[in-house]
Amino acid sequence: MISVEQAEQAGRAAAALGPVSLEEELALIRRGTEEIFPEEELVEKLVTARREGRPLRVKLGVDPTASELHLGHLIPVLKLRQFQQLGHQAVLIIGDYTATLGDPTGRNKARPPLSHEQVLENAKGYTAQLFRFLDPERTEVVYNGQWFGQMRFHDVIKLLSHMTLARMLEREDFQKRWQGGFPIGLHELVYPLMQGYDSVMVRADVELGGIDQKFNILVGRELQKEVGMPPQVGVCSPILLGIDGKEKMSKSLGNYIALNDPPEDMYGKTMSIPDELMMQYYELVTDVSLAELDALRRGLADGTVHPRDAKRRLAREIVQRFYGAEAAMAAEAHFDRVHREREVPEDIPEVVLEPGVLKNGRIWIAQLLVRAGLASSNSEARRLVVQGGVRLNGQVVTDPDLDWPAESGTVVQVGKRRFARIVLKS
Repeated sequence: MISVEQAEQAGRAAAALGPVSLEEELALIRRGTEEIFPEEELVEKLVTARREGRPLRVKLGVDPTASELHLGHLIPVLKLRQFQQLGHQAVLIIGDYTATLGDPTGRNKARPPLSHEQVLENAKGYTAQLFRFLDPERTEVVYNGQWFGQMRFHDVIKLLSHMTLARMLEREDFQKRWQGGFPIGLHELVYPLMQGYDSVMVRADVELGGIDQKFNILVGRELQKEVGMPPQVGVCSPILLGIDGKEKMSKSLGNYIALNDPPEDMYGKTMSIPDELMMQYYELVTDVSLAELDALRRGLADGTVHPRDAKRRLAREIVQRFYGAEAAMAAEAHFDRVHREREVPEDIPEVVLEPGVLKNGRIWIAQLLVRAGLASSNSEARRLVVQGGVRLNGQVVTDPDLDWPAESGTVVQVGKRRFARIVLKS
């Protein structure tokens, strides 16, 4: 294996793919990664690419299991974009076949199966969101149904022969389920082989993914070796925690920032993350330079940078990435009006109350919240009141049995970001 210093010398003598040195290229690739395996092979591949004037083929596979993406999904996409900016070829695999199985990573049970039609429909939304960040000119898009759809049964058996049950059970989530007595479907055991076979079919030099994909990426390396192909290098990112700071960002847990959230929501959600998560978000989902990140870390550590100011900048950076600088400033102004100056938003949705829902001009507070779309049920509405999360014209409501004397123009607020303006129909 060659050292970084030797690689740097070779890179200077070669026709570089991009304007940066090899040392700078490696520093950019290392940013926001939890593990590169084996890193010395990545160095060799980068040197060879420079010498031969051939971009690396950098693979990212996405399974369109849903139509909405969040920041956690975006992290490997941004790494793929970074490789593009360094002059390499992105290979985006749409897992129209793997998505029908669903990678069971981190789950105690199999994912519910999706039809091929559902997956293809979801893929439309996926690609539209991903190409907000990827360069179409440097992105090769392939569906793995192109090869899995052509396989005969003996081809499947041949693929399965490359893996033993003992090796498959080394995968952490399978191991936990096995030890915990949770069932493991045979179809789930096929998934890592399918992902690995994708790497063979597209001749991947590098595969990107979250650290939970390490086992699958290693399977790809083994399959490539068996067919005489140089094995890919894995570049794995950490798992992004959600805005609650406790669990992996997930739509089902409600702790996510969606890529299609409006600017005000995106800004507000970012401001709610715990202070200790800020630097991870900065590193993984913003373009703030490495030098600036180092200065920010030092400032937060020695007290010269206030966490509130750092978080406000983070929120601006995230919104700007999706909507531009003007929208980021407007979202910050909106946040200040609502949260710092305790003003209400300008564009509050109106809720019309028909005369028939009032009794002697009054309405039960729980019923009001449900009709305003601020609670899904009377029981949830009562809980919100008891928790102190409901305001009428800025005043906290404390009585869950309140019969409110309805008044047109009243602003109802639940939590920090949900509002409704009451309109009485005569």
